[in-house]
Amino acid sequence: MHSALLIGLQALGVILLADFVAGLVHWLEDAYGSEETPLVGPLLIKPNIVHHHHPRHFTRLSWWQSSWDLLLVGAAILGGAAWLDALTWQVGLFVIISVNANQVHKWSHQTRAEVGPLVACLQDYWILQSPRQHALHHTDPKNTYYCPVTNLVNPVLEAIRFWHRLEAAVEWLTGVGHRHDSSNRGQGPAPAWLADYRPSHAGSGRRHAGLAPAERDNV
Repeated sequence: MHSALLIGLQALGVILLADFVAGLVHWLEDAYGSEETPLVGPLLIKPNIVHHHHPRHFTRLSWWQSSWDLLLVGAAILGGAAWLDALTWQVGLFVIISVNANQVHKWSHQTRAEVGPLVACLQDYWILQSPRQHALHHTDPKNTYYCPVTNLVNPVLEAIRFWHRLEAAVEWLTGVGHRHDSSNRGQGPAPAWLADYRPSHAGSGRRHAGLAPAERDNV
């Protein structure tokens, strides 16, 4: 019994750590650089800018399209752990959660009908992040609730103003402040290239009519 409890607590800790690391990466993509930043700009930052303007565009991507980069990083972590003779079930669980963080994120932008009863149930019981909580990240100025996997990590980080303090430290050390996307109110017109990602709104009212207000804001 004691052993099972220890394993359960370790698994929970690994899941929360994976959620935090995914949030940290999400924060970096949201806060710094631009679509013109070499290498990471077109690969990581530009998709995030698109996502802030057109959140539902993300849901049209396949698992591979939204998770290929995480899969490569996960494979590197597993390879490094094996080389160091440190390939444990905890490392494996961390990689599984991390590689699928974007898929969980994607589910938080879909309707209950789209995700199916199993995922919807997991969201209801806070095993996966709910659309209602993730909608808080998409509320202007879009600088909070970065962790995309669970409902447990974000409230703690917000209570201690973690991201605000981290950004203040970065700005104090480097002079670089949080990037302001034009998707936020008062930040100017959207880039012209975003027109290529503009969704068709035909039938969108019917698809999302059953969602709570915070969830409708998130689609």
